[in-house]
Amino acid sequence: MRNESVAVVARKMGRVAVSTRRIPCAGRQAGGAEFVAGARRVRPLTQLFCVPAAAFLLGLSACSAGTVLHGLANQPEQPQQPAQPAKAAKSTKSTQAAQGAQPANPAHHANKREPKPEPTQQELFEYIRGKLLTLSPADGFNDNLEVAFDPATSTLSITQPDGRCDIFVSALDTNSPIWEVMDPSDSYHARGEILRLTMTSSSGKKARTCYDNENQVDKSISGNRVRLLFSQNKANAVPDFTYNMTKAIKKLVVASGGAAEKKLF
Repeated sequence: MRNESVAVVARKMGRVAVSTRRIPCAGRQAGGAEFVAGARRVRPLTQLFCVPAAAFLLGLSACSAGTVLHGLANQPEQPQQPAQPAKAAKSTKSTQAAQGAQPANPAHHANKREPKPEPTQQELFEYIRGKLLTLSPADGFNDNLEVAFDPATSTLSITQPDGRCDIFVSALDTNSPIWEVMDPSDSYHARGEILRLTMTSSSGKKARTCYDNENQVDKSISGNRVRLLFSQNKANAVPDFTYNMTKAIKKLVVASGGAAEKKLF
């Protein structure tokens, strides 16, 4: 390639050089012989000019060719993008647009929780029984010794040192719970404070029947209200105890066939 470039440059330089045969003619046409001598000087100068010019052009050609080759050699290959996935994605979007379907949001469905089922009658009783026994007063007079439940009659039985009371759960008024703190001490015995829950029966219904230790009905105890007793010190150690116990009692009343609480105000 370099030899061919040199030959091309030489041919171009040959066209530029002044011919000695044309110089005398020009001199004669001008009417003087001094142009012949001038023509003799022109040729060597032209030859001197042609040689460096040829070398210069050759160097430029070589540099240009080398730069082009170097640029072609170092040019990184451009990765070809797969056309099929893009086409498939376009097809999928077109299908969704045609069907008017919105893409599902799995995170939204994952965060959606099923509503918690309501506790059963037996589960509510077990909760109430556990609190009556574990948080029972321990003064020998107000203790909760045993707690039982008959689902057939919805009767909650609480045994204490002086007898037993049968509470008719379905007859209780769910709008009537009241919490009190009382001191059961007397002049002979000092006792710890008691947390007492009092509820009344619905109009025209009996709330409880109490028996003494001989299993005889104790007529001195009112039948239109019930009382559940807990140790104040023990109850203080249970977070939200009064709130949860009230809620459990109301749910047990409804589960036993009683009336639900009504928002009066």
